[in-house]
Amino acid sequence: MISLFGYGKTTKAIAQKIGNCQIFDDKFTDVLYDEFGNTLMPPSMFDSSKSTLQIPSPGFPTTHPIVKEANNLISEYDFFFDKTPLCVWISGTNGKTTTTQMCEHLLGLKGAVAGGNIGTPLADLSQKAPIWILETSSFTLHYTQRAYPQIYLLLPIKPDHISWHGSMEAYEEAKLDVLSRMREGSIAILPNKYAKCETLAYVIGYDNEVDLAQKLGVELEKVNFKNPFLLDATLALSVSKILFDKIDYEKINSFKTDAHKIEEFKDEKGRLWVDDSKGTNVDATVQALKRYSKEDILIILGGDDKGVPLDELFEEMKSLHVEIFAIGSNTSKLCDLGQQYGIKTNRCNTLEKAMEQIHKKHTLKTVALLSPAAASLDQFSSYAHRGNRFKELALS
Repeated sequence: MISLFGYGKTTKAIAQKIGNCQIFDDKFTDVLYDEFGNTLMPPSMFDSSKSTLQIPSPGFPTTHPIVKEANNLISEYDFFFDKTPLCVWISGTNGKTTTTQMCEHLLGLKGAVAGGNIGTPLADLSQKAPIWILETSSFTLHYTQRAYPQIYLLLPIKPDHISWHGSMEAYEEAKLDVLSRMREGSIAILPNKYAKCETLAYVIGYDNEVDLAQKLGVELEKVNFKNPFLLDATLALSVSKILFDKIDYEKINSFKTDAHKIEEFKDEKGRLWVDDSKGTNVDATVQALKRYSKEDILIILGGDDKGVPLDELFEEMKSLHVEIFAIGSNTSKLCDLGQQYGIKTNRCNTLEKAMEQIHKKHTLKTVALLSPAAASLDQFSSYAHRGNRFKELALS
């Protein structure tokens, strides 16, 4: 009997594909059944002696009692490993989604399909496709014991998800453990910091997009992206170069980035607003600040910071012209740090209050930036919900 932990997109897709599974989730208080012959049960009913295999949803907490009781716990990557085509895994802290989308944009005509953390579970990907491009989260990597890719793209690792993994070291290890499983003939493109990790893969180390472009023969002056998207584009072009010996500048330049990622727009007064609601960690916000470092910035920060220290962010802001509008569950923490670092910080608590204050101060010479360095679920249903509300308030 296969047991699935958590009733999310990943486990629902597996259950629908194979049927006759037991699905355990804290939301179930009684035994129920779905239309595919699966049993929905409360975790208290899990019996490891009656379960041959356990597959968790990627973000299922490692501290949950049934995880500790599991005797054959694997990820969806492990479960489908023997049936997967050539795989490109993309991980790191920021830029995974954009790099994955760019790879699919470049390789779509070759039959490549994208999935994983980007939205399509492996159970729903075509096994007839010649290439799978998988955005791969640290949660999935934590639970993966056997699977490995033919090409592994690793973006820089910065503090994130510390509360889930328990420490920065554990978060980092989740991203690097796959290198020990990769085989000869596989390729790993890694920040130079990790280029000497033990692996049989051929390693291409890089310091930044300029360094990587030189090693792969990418002419950056032909790529129409600015940072932080320039590294994403260089990595995607690297995959095309490796697999098909082709660098298609026209194709990569036709790619459109997602909403809520350093998305600029102006109101009827011509004032610049920037929706970077997808900036859910310190490094993402630092990158956004660097982009507008010569401007006077009115920045909205705050939410669930996932236990990550914020000193690096405040060190970055010390030398900039920044005024902070703090919202969310870590408002007090932000205000305390603002006082410590001598950065003007307004205690707003909510996005509505922050926007009310910003409207009074925003001019043609300032930039109003939503880049929270925090997750959104303390006050919103998603980062998209937060970003859309920001736009509504900006244009109202």
